Amino acid sequence: MKLFFSSFQWMVFILAGSIVAPISIGTAFHLQSAEIAELLQRTFFIIGISGFLQALFGHRLPITEGPAGLWWGVFMVYAGLVSAGSFNGQDVLHQLEMGMLICGLLFIFLGLMKWIGPLKKLFTPLVTGTYLILLVAQLSGSFIKGILGIGYLSNSVDGKVAVTAIAILILSMVLGKAKSRFLRSYSVLISLIAGWGLFSLLGLVKDSGFHGKTVALPEIFAWGAPQFSGGIALTSIIIGFLLLANMVASVNVVENVYKNEKQPHSDINYNQTTGLMGMNTLIAGLFSAVACVPISGTAGFILTTKMFQRLPYIIGSLMILAISLFPKLTFFFASIPAPVGYATIFVPFSSMIGLALKEYRSLKFNENTLFVIATSLMIGLGCTFIPPAALKGLPNILTTLLNNGLILGMLTCMLLEQLNKRQTKLSDSPSF
Repeated sequence: MKLFFSSFQWMVFILAGSIVAPISIGTAFHLQSAEIAELLQRTFFIIGISGFLQALFGHRLPITEGPAGLWWGVFMVYAGLVSAGSFNGQDVLHQLEMGMLICGLLFIFLGLMKWIGPLKKLFTPLVTGTYLILLVAQLSGSFIKGILGIGYLSNSVDGKVAVTAIAILILSMVLGKAKSRFLRSYSVLISLIAGWGLFSLLGLVKDSGFHGKTVALPEIFAWGAPQFSGGIALTSIIIGFLLLANMVASVNVVENVYKNEKQPHSDINYNQTTGLMGMNTLIAGLFSAVACVPISGTAGFILTTKMFQRLPYIIGSLMILAISLFPKLTFFFASIPAPVGYATIFVPFSSMIGLALKEYRSLKFNENTLFVIATSLMIGLGCTFIPPAALKGLPNILTTLLNNGLILGMLTCMLLEQLNKRQTKLSDSPSF
């Protein structure tokens, strides 16, 4: 019974972080409701496979897979260009399929060549701590808006939704600090079920309006045959290298949780993890969905629930895979109210600030260290306030980068730290 509850809680956590991307992409490309439902089904299918394969043969840690934010950004940028009349919507979707296939092949090549080791060395405590702070900062706006009901039933603060969601948030905080180990371990699951039930009683759950098949396999090349585009191919290669950095950061964060909590875990083969990430990205291109990456927020979830075992996560991923074969079941779980999802996983995500401070605590602070942190945070946080409309007319890759303060801030931190180390070595070297 304990294994079932733990696995179900993993499934719920994976679902909560995977619903928004496919729905927002489908809406941006003006897909029909049935097409969005099918995209959601294919997304769950890919997430289930990706999580299962990585946990067994890749990094071998319970790290949630979810739609990559960078790919999500690329889709949204091109959706904007389609709306502006610059591209044809169907052609762009065909080209994005090809882009993910190219990106997947790049990952497999890099994994086979065993070139990921040097990248791992760049993720020092300084970079990891900065990455975590930027991650929480980037997500915090969405969490607060979601809990207040902005964009759920209306585009303004919804008092009824907000009060109910805040009550669920308080419940999750209380359960997370409860003396009972059972309540602490299953705080996320209990809060979500209670919140979903409360929203249903108050009539705050949206009607999905889905009337599809009971059983259906995800469709291969649902958007049509892939098409090559030089611009999207180049964008995909650049995005691929950025996603590699993101993957290493996520795995590194969760690995540090295991080390800090003195929990046993297998040695991580980053080259093998990269190769599998390539396979999963190929599958995403094949099934016309958004490619997945390991999600850093898993670290906070593990810390909150103290679920370090791998088996419940593997079963949870298989549950997601099974759900994807039943479209009605897929849409049933996708009807979890967004404010409930945000309130339920607020505590696990906010706990990553604590992880960031632990990373910083291991540093020897000096003027240069403070300069690197301050500059990286200033650039990363500043980019989150750039209005999307202000980036129109820029090259697509620049638009994608400037829309993602997390990646830009992390790259700035890496660059400044390496320059600082090089300068220190030069100043310490003997002169003749």
